[in-house]
Amino acid sequence: MPNLNDNNSEQLMYLKVLLPSKVFAEYESITSMVVETPEGAFGLLAHRRDCVAALEPGILSYIVEGQTQQYLAHDTGVMLKNGRHVLVSVRNAISGNNLATLKKAVQTEFMTLNEKESEVRAVLARLESGFMRGFKSLT
Repeated sequence: MPNLNDNNSEQLMYLKVLLPSKVFAEYESITSMVVETPEGAFGLLAHRRDCVAALEPGILSYIVEGQTQQYLAHDTGVMLKNGRHVLVSVRNAISGNNLATLKKAVQTEFMTLNEKESEVRAVLARLESGFMRGFKSLT
Protein backbone atom coordinates (compact mmCIF):
# COMPACT_ATOMS: atom_id res chain seq x y z
CA MET A 1 0.00 0.00 0.00
CA PRO A 2 1.49 3.37 -0.95
CA ASN A 3 2.38 6.03 1.58
CA LEU A 4 -0.08 8.86 1.00
CA ASN A 5 1.13 10.92 3.93
CA ASP A 6 3.57 13.20 2.09
CA ASN A 7 2.52 16.72 1.05
CA ASN A 8 2.71 15.99 -2.71
CA SER A 9 -0.11 13.46 -2.57
CA GLU A 10 -2.38 15.49 -0.30
CA GLN A 11 -5.16 15.63 -2.90
CA LEU A 12 -4.81 12.03 -4.17
CA MET A 13 -6.51 8.79 -3.17
CA TYR A 14 -5.60 5.12 -3.31
CA LEU A 15 -8.24 2.67 -4.62
CA LYS A 16 -8.17 -1.07 -4.00
CA VAL A 17 -10.82 -3.34 -5.56
CA LEU A 18 -11.35 -6.74 -3.96
CA LEU A 19 -13.19 -9.78 -5.30
CA PRO A 20 -14.07 -12.75 -3.08
CA SER A 21 -11.03 -14.72 -4.25
CA LYS A 22 -8.42 -12.08 -5.13
CA VAL A 23 -7.38 -8.46 -5.38
CA PHE A 24 -8.86 -7.30 -8.69
CA ALA A 25 -6.94 -4.04 -9.00
CA GLU A 26 -5.07 -1.32 -7.14
CA TYR A 27 -4.91 2.25 -8.39
CA GLU A 28 -2.70 5.03 -7.04
CA SER A 29 -2.94 8.78 -7.55
CA ILE A 30 -6.72 8.93 -7.93
CA THR A 31 -7.92 12.54 -8.06
CA SER A 32 -11.66 11.79 -7.90
CA MET A 33 -14.20 9.02 -8.26
CA VAL A 34 -17.95 8.52 -8.51
CA VAL A 35 -19.74 5.49 -7.03
CA GLU A 36 -23.34 4.30 -7.45
CA THR A 37 -25.37 3.32 -4.40
CA PRO A 38 -29.04 2.37 -3.99
CA GLU A 39 -29.63 5.97 -2.87
CA GLY A 40 -27.92 7.47 -5.94
CA ALA A 41 -24.44 8.32 -7.17
CA PHE A 42 -21.99 10.47 -5.25
CA GLY A 43 -18.47 11.74 -5.76
CA LEU A 44 -15.39 11.18 -3.65
CA LEU A 45 -12.41 13.46 -3.21
CA ALA A 46 -9.41 12.91 -0.94
CA HIS A 47 -10.70 15.16 1.85
CA ARG A 48 -14.30 13.92 1.87
CA ARG A 49 -15.43 12.53 5.22
CA ASP A 50 -14.84 8.84 5.83
CA CYS A 51 -17.85 6.72 4.93
CA VAL A 52 -19.23 3.31 4.11
CA ALA A 53 -21.74 2.67 1.31
CA ALA A 54 -23.55 -0.31 -0.15
CA LEU A 55 -22.97 -0.64 -3.88
CA GLU A 56 -25.48 -1.87 -6.39
CA PRO A 57 -24.45 -3.24 -9.80
CA GLY A 58 -23.19 -0.27 -11.74
CA ILE A 59 -20.23 1.73 -12.96
CA LEU A 60 -17.54 3.24 -10.74
CA SER A 61 -15.69 6.01 -12.55
CA TYR A 62 -12.34 7.38 -11.44
CA ILE A 63 -9.62 9.68 -12.69
CA VAL A 64 -5.95 8.86 -12.23
CA GLU A 65 -3.83 12.01 -12.02
CA GLY A 66 -2.85 13.15 -15.51
CA GLN A 67 -5.09 10.64 -17.31
CA THR A 68 -8.60 10.52 -18.72
CA GLN A 69 -11.59 9.10 -16.88
CA GLN A 70 -11.55 5.31 -16.36
CA TYR A 71 -14.45 2.97 -15.62
CA LEU A 72 -15.02 -0.14 -13.57
CA ALA A 73 -18.24 -2.15 -13.93
CA HIS A 74 -19.05 -3.94 -10.69
CA ASP A 75 -21.59 -6.21 -9.06
CA THR A 76 -23.12 -5.63 -5.63
CA GLY A 77 -20.75 -4.97 -2.79
CA VAL A 78 -19.53 -2.39 -0.32
CA MET A 79 -17.26 0.67 -0.45
CA LEU A 80 -15.23 1.96 2.50
CA LYS A 81 -13.43 5.32 2.49
CA ASN A 82 -10.92 5.81 5.27
CA GLY A 83 -8.72 8.86 4.92
CA ARG A 84 -7.37 8.82 1.38
CA HIS A 85 -7.74 5.04 1.08
CA VAL A 86 -10.83 3.67 -0.67
CA LEU A 87 -11.58 -0.04 -0.48
CA VAL A 88 -14.22 -1.55 -2.75
CA SER A 89 -15.28 -5.16 -2.18
CA VAL A 90 -17.59 -6.61 -4.84
CA ARG A 91 -18.57 -10.03 -6.16
CA ASN A 92 -17.42 -9.36 -9.73
CA ALA A 93 -15.79 -6.55 -11.69
CA ILE A 94 -14.77 -5.64 -15.23
CA SER A 95 -12.58 -2.65 -16.08
CA GLY A 96 -12.41 -0.78 -19.35
CA ASN A 97 -12.47 2.52 -21.19
CA ASN A 98 -15.65 2.00 -23.25
CA LEU A 99 -18.57 3.10 -21.10
CA ALA A 100 -21.25 1.67 -23.43
CA THR A 101 -19.64 -1.80 -23.37
CA LEU A 102 -19.34 -1.73 -19.58
CA LYS A 103 -22.96 -0.64 -19.10
CA LYS A 104 -24.05 -3.54 -21.30
CA ALA A 105 -21.89 -5.91 -19.19
CA VAL A 106 -23.59 -4.67 -16.02
CA GLN A 107 -27.03 -5.24 -17.53
CA THR A 108 -26.32 -8.65 -19.02
CA GLU A 109 -23.95 -10.24 -16.52
CA PHE A 110 -24.54 -8.72 -13.10
CA MET A 111 -28.31 -8.13 -13.30
CA THR A 112 -28.85 -11.63 -14.76
CA LEU A 113 -26.93 -13.16 -11.86
CA ASN A 114 -29.15 -11.32 -9.37
CA GLU A 115 -32.30 -12.59 -11.11
CA LYS A 116 -30.95 -16.17 -11.07
CA GLU A 117 -30.10 -15.84 -7.38
CA SER A 118 -33.67 -14.72 -6.67
CA GLU A 119 -35.02 -17.74 -8.52
CA VAL A 120 -32.71 -20.09 -6.60
CA ARG A 121 -33.75 -18.52 -3.29
CA ALA A 122 -37.42 -18.97 -4.15
CA VAL A 123 -36.87 -22.65 -5.01
CA LEU A 124 -34.91 -23.19 -1.80
CA ALA A 125 -37.66 -21.51 0.24
CA ARG A 126 -40.26 -23.83 -1.31
CA LEU A 127 -38.09 -26.87 -0.58
CA GLU A 128 -37.54 -25.74 2.99
CA SER A 129 -41.24 -25.15 3.63
CA GLY A 130 -42.09 -28.55 2.10
CA PHE A 131 -39.48 -30.18 4.30
CA MET A 132 -40.88 -28.46 7.39
CA ARG A 133 -44.47 -29.53 6.53
CA GLY A 134 -43.26 -33.13 6.07
CA PHE A 135 -41.30 -33.02 9.29
CA LYS A 136 -44.28 -31.59 11.18
CA SER A 137 -46.55 -34.37 9.91
CA LEU A 138 -44.16 -36.93 11.44
CA THR A 139 -44.64 -35.56 14.94
